[in-house]
Amino acid sequence: LGGISAIRVVAAPRGASPASESLSARIALAPAQVAPQRPAFEPRLTFEGFVQGRSNILALNAARRMAAVEPPQFHPLYLRAETGQGKTHLLHAIAAATLARDASASIILMSAEKFMLEFVAAVRGNDMLAFKARLRAASLLLIDDLQFVIGKDSTQVELLHTFDDIMSSGGRLVVAADRLPHRLDGIDQRLLSRLAGGLVADIDPPDLALRVAILERKAATLGADVPAAVIDWIAETFPRNVRELEGALNKLVAY
Repeated sequence: LGGISAIRVVAAPRGASPASESLSARIALAPAQVAPQRPAFEPRLTFEGFVQGRSNILALNAARRMAAVEPPQFHPLYLRAETGQGKTHLLHAIAAATLARDASASIILMSAEKFMLEFVAAVRGNDMLAFKARLRAASLLLIDDLQFVIGKDSTQVELLHTFDDIMSSGGRLVVAADRLPHRLDGIDQRLLSRLAGGLVADIDPPDLALRVAILERKAATLGADVPAAVIDWIAETFPRNVRELEGALNKLVAY
């Protein structure tokens, strides 16, 4: 905090005058060095690998804007989607695109559960200053699966302060969850206000055309020659979850 990460006080030898000692000899100050974060994102989860359709076009465009050089028009970005619809894919794509245009960007991509575990560990280890400094130094913070920490008061308060610091310092914030902000039972009202004050972008279940496009892209990636009739059958059989859709194709190709 304030550019200082540690203070070391050295006592002068008995009888020596403190004034005779140099300041650097008596007090050693180590400036904080916050290294750019390197998120462990999946290299295949990029914008290029995300199949666009009517159900996800708003979220995709907002995610691209969040990764662009120009400041986003709406901030923060809140991605709402059920499991397996692509919200995590977009989080990784934002991180990858941001790092591609700015190799010095400080990016943190983590689940809300991991945030909570690190927060608890910092409290128990009396290491809150380092925890706060690392999170709040991020130029881009992406939090996935926010619903898993709602109702945990202390974690929500820390998230609130972290979000406020990120946004007030000009950083960018993206949050993803499986339900709309006002449907998060037990959410702190101040946190709800921050999340709902930006852009809430839904990712709805893919329609048939999008499911077919996803399967065709996946088959091409796998190098598999899958007949159109088979693609259509899989697309009709798995109507809601993109992960199940791709998993069915993976199993077919494996056989």
